Amino acid sequence: MNYSRRETLRHDWTRQEVEALFLLPFTELLYRAQAVHRLFFDPTSIQVSSLLNIKTGSCPEDCAYCPQSAYHDTGLQEEALMEVEQVVEAAKAAKASGVDRFCMGAAWRSPGDEDLERIEAIIRGVKALGMETCMTLGMLDAEQAKRLQAAGLDYYNHNLDTSPEFYGTVITTRTYQDRLETLRHVREAGIKVCCGGILGMGEERKDRVGLLLQLATMKPHPESVPVNLLVQVEGTPLEGIERLDPLEFVRTVAAARILMPASLVRLSAGRESMSDELQALCFLAGANSIFYGDKLLTTPNTETGADEKLFQRLGLRRMVLENDPTETTTASGIHYRGCHHV
Repeated sequence: MNYSRRETLRHDWTRQEVEALFLLPFTELLYRAQAVHRLFFDPTSIQVSSLLNIKTGSCPEDCAYCPQSAYHDTGLQEEALMEVEQVVEAAKAAKASGVDRFCMGAAWRSPGDEDLERIEAIIRGVKALGMETCMTLGMLDAEQAKRLQAAGLDYYNHNLDTSPEFYGTVITTRTYQDRLETLRHVREAGIKVCCGGILGMGEERKDRVGLLLQLATMKPHPESVPVNLLVQVEGTPLEGIERLDPLEFVRTVAAARILMPASLVRLSAGRESMSDELQALCFLAGANSIFYGDKLLTTPNTETGADEKLFQRLGLRRMVLENDPTETTTASGIHYRGCHHV
């Protein structure tokens, strides 16, 4: 099977084509995902990010999966927006552990102007360390997105979560269109997009197809595509829901890689419950980014020592993002040092 970059980097995917990917024999699907992956990335390198909750709890949204929602009694303690110095110190520690992108999340519907001033200072402080910055702050208007870009923000995370059809069963306080509008503001401001979804919320395969179709027909594709496996938190409406078949999770990762070949496909929430074998299958299917650290926002993550051991066992190494005279630029605009991106 011979692929070219031009043939694989498309934005005109149809529902029928995405459905057909999910119906492929498992080994054939992974073979195709690997073939596409190798056109754009070194398959032995993994991009490593760190995630810090900079404002915790009392979110006015009713997202059924989220322990930070004010609608759910999860026992989570509310914490105010962190001071700039606290965040920068956390970023320094992450950089010392080998992390190159520092992601920060705040439990808001949208930031207020008084909060945005501190957020801008935080971005400048982390950027001064030589790290990439990513924020997730809820909904943004056009002016807020421009301010974040001017402060130096590299990525903005705003997940679609699921398909348009299933969305209303998970969230009622903001619409799918609200999310798309925030993504439009981010794009128009010149910030890279980090956008994916959550699997295992009771959705059907048609909803996983619908989510990927939404992402794969964006032009350009999101530069980062987080694929989350639901972390069931006591006190949330999705606690106790039937768990997703692990191989279906891998199928979704592989389909995402084929549909968005130049994007970083990130194993995000839920890794703490995954076996090494399942994670290895996800890397084989084209996942090439993870969150590193013992905690993701308010839920546990795989211990860093376990990640290092797994990388060694699989022969994987960290992707190094640098401004370098020998850098390679992928179709997504992401720069990697050397011809093999590491």
